[in-house]
Amino acid sequence: MSAPDGLPPLREVITRHGLAAKKSLGQNFLLDLNLTARIARASGPLEGAEIVEVGPGPGGLTRALLWQGAAKVVAIERDRRCLDALGEIAAHYPGRLIVIEGDALEVDPLPHLGGPARIVANLPYNIGTELLVRWLTPPEWPPFWESLTLMFQREVAERIVAQPGTKAYGRLSVLAQWRSSARIVFDVPPSAFVPPPKVTSSVVHIRPTPPRAEVDPRLLEKVVAAAFSQRRKMLRQSLKSLGTDPLGVLAHAGIDPTRRAETLSIDEFLTLARSVAAAG
Repeated sequence: MSAPDGLPPLREVITRHGLAAKKSLGQNFLLDLNLTARIARASGPLEGAEIVEVGPGPGGLTRALLWQGAAKVVAIERDRRCLDALGEIAAHYPGRLIVIEGDALEVDPLPHLGGPARIVANLPYNIGTELLVRWLTPPEWPPFWESLTLMFQREVAERIVAQPGTKAYGRLSVLAQWRSSARIVFDVPPSAFVPPPKVTSSVVHIRPTPPRAEVDPRLLEKVVAAAFSQRRKMLRQSLKSLGTDPLGVLAHAGIDPTRRAETLSIDEFLTLARSVAAAG
């Protein structure tokens, strides 16, 4: 029996192409087309939209995006076993699906896009955080993407939206909330995946906003990473890895050196980064 989009059911596609999920690639496939459609809708109305998808696998989310009206999907897939299955989707939606074989950490989708795009993906667990940091820290802002709708482990999603003073607050919180707004849209249970992971996943929606302050994003990332590298230690100790005098930098920023990273607001981290820049 065909699925609502006229293509074969995903389980049939996986069996026919021998697509057992590989742990080494961080793969967990979503087979419920109602669920993939819900993820696609979380990015907003899709009619005419250009989408970048990372790790489409057998194409469950890809199909939902196209079925609901995306004008173009640029899908980046490292696992060449999935290419034939994705090719069948491309044939079903002529001219609307571009499949790029390669590592998403190395592939630039911009040459395939006509303008601002959305990124919608069930990210492979092993590269999801690194990709997010890259999307959040380009030198130019606003970025090429107009929104991110991404699936993460629930723990990672909570870090993205966490507030100062909470256990989950950390590097991702600061980078995500400095010049964008982030919210958890809904959770996805392990049973929705093949194979089921050991943890609950969450869909996070992120939109760019005007920066709270202009700071070199790479420097901010470096400062925040140093501050949270030793969460239990005071800033006067954790910031030593930056190679500058932490007491002088903190004094210039007006921040008590005995505080810990999790107590700093995002604005205070921005002030701290500017202080480090001034120290040269």
